[in-house]
Amino acid sequence: MAIMQDDKTEAKQIAPGISRKLIYLSGLMSAVLDFTNGPQEKPDPPHSHPHEQISYVAEGEIYVFIDGEKTHLKKGDVFAVPGGLPHCIQTLTPHVRLVDNFSPIREDFLK
Repeated sequence: MAIMQDDKTEAKQIAPGISRKLIYLSGLMSAVLDFTNGPQEKPDPPHSHPHEQISYVAEGEIYVFIDGEKTHLKKGDVFAVPGGLPHCIQTLTPHVRLVDNFSPIREDFLK
C-alpha cells in the first residue's frame, strides 16, 4: 500500500520554483508538481517521453502546448498526452499545482 499525505510527504525541488512529490506502483505513477515561479513570460521548452501522461490542473491556470497546439486550462481541467508527443506548459498564475499520472512509471524520476 502507498499513501501520500500532502502535509507529511517531503517535496523534492527539481528546479527553481518547482517541487515534486511522487507516489507509484509497479505500472502507474502520480506526481504532484507545485510551480511557484509564475506567471512565466514564455513556455518551458517542449519535451517528450515514451510514457502516456494524464494531468489534472489542481490549482492555477496554464497554457498547455501539445504537438504545437496551445490550449488555456484552469483549475479542474485535465489533459492527456500520448507517449512520444512533444508537449510543455506555461504557467499563467503565481502558483500552479498539477497532478501528473504516468504509465509506465517514470524511472528517471526515481533517481
